[in-house]
Amino acid sequence: MSGPSPTPAHEPTRQRVLRAARQALRVLAVELGTPTEPGTPLFGSVQNPWLRRLPYLVAFGFAVSLLPTTITILSHDYGLNGGLAGALATAQTAPLLLAVTRPLQAWWVIFTADVLCALALTGADGVAGRPWPWPPMVIVGYLALMVALSLRERSRTLIAVWLTTGVAGILFEPRTPDRSDGTWVLLFVLTGVVLMMGATLRERGDAQRKLIEQETISEAERARRTLLEERTRIARELHDVVAHHMSVITVQADSAPYRLSGLPRDAEEEFGSIASTARESLAEMRRLLGVLRSEETERHGGPEKAPQPGIGMLPKLVEGTVRAGVPVELSLPEDRVPLEPAVDLSAYRIVQEALANVVRHAPGARTRVSVTTAAGGSRLTVLVVNSPPPAPSAPLETAGTGHGLIGMRERVRLVDGSLDTGPLPDGGFRVAAQLPLSPPPAPAASLSPKDSGSV
Repeated sequence: MSGPSPTPAHEPTRQRVLRAARQALRVLAVELGTPTEPGTPLFGSVQNPWLRRLPYLVAFGFAVSLLPTTITILSHDYGLNGGLAGALATAQTAPLLLAVTRPLQAWWVIFTADVLCALALTGADGVAGRPWPWPPMVIVGYLALMVALSLRERSRTLIAVWLTTGVAGILFEPRTPDRSDGTWVLLFVLTGVVLMMGATLRERGDAQRKLIEQETISEAERARRTLLEERTRIARELHDVVAHHMSVITVQADSAPYRLSGLPRDAEEEFGSIASTARESLAEMRRLLGVLRSEETERHGGPEKAPQPGIGMLPKLVEGTVRAGVPVELSLPEDRVPLEPAVDLSAYRIVQEALANVVRHAPGARTRVSVTTAAGGSRLTVLVVNSPPPAPSAPLETAGTGHGLIGMRERVRLVDGSLDTGPLPDGGFRVAAQLPLSPPPAPAASLSPKDSGSV
């Protein structure tokens, strides 16, 4: 006669419990069987070579010290067979070397060896009155393995390892209660503490590494944005310079038939074509510049209409810097040097930015500004040298952004010049720029036979 069948009210609950248990075991098996970054050594990304070798040295030290100790204790104190003791001790300690690169796989080997050791000790003669199921050397090696495991594996895997360790101890407890002194509880608690501390340190290190990477990316973006802003500003200034010359060309070409009498018809048409081309080029340049101009600039009155400064305005610039508390000496060429507009503007901006840096970072420092021409008259030298700031003075800014030096390099590169900046041995700073007095030669354009015939 069969027993009573379970009531329908209890059956769904039992199924839910079994389903939850199967799901938990499935997740546990997946986590314990899926290592994170297998083969990558601990501290492998550290630049210091000694820190990279540290996990290997620690693992080697534990393995070498625990192997003979485990063999001796298992064979002499617990009375286990010598060959079996040597095999179990090797399986419990040698995988610590594997834990440097594959800690989860090492855990499988060591945990299995620890369980087999506990089973083997149940029939040993010297177990009575001694720690069981986990002897002291087993606890030490297992905790060393937990450190490597916590620094590599994800949190769910660590929880699975911790629970598996506790379940193994619980299953051993009713087997031989007279020989167990609760070492499974000690190992369970210590394993949880080590895993939690190691995971916390790993997550903190990951957060700091990501923060450093983000700061590096942000700094690169700031430098790139500064460079683009400086190029935009230079483009606007060049527009003003080029627009002036294009306007002069247009006016001269348009007025040539009226200023010069007796021009042939072909010459008048040629001047008209030149004026039309200049107007189209000027309009196209203004349209392209509109992409670079900010909305803020357009909202405050559109393009700048003030004349561009040059080295002729350096005395006024130096006068303002002296009023700001920086003693400045200015030396200019005795004879006025004809400069290209871009070179003239670049020389002024370099001096302006160099003096601004002195005011910000070395207030009160004696500064010398020198603008000279080379002996051959081919290059213009702009030199700004400041001494260390007086002792009582403190910098207005302790950390610079480097934007000024970026702008200087862009301006010098634009006119095919060179720039040399850097600190001086006495604590001062030097900015030296070499600018060409004539524009770089344009590459010769080859004319096709068709073009030659149309000239």
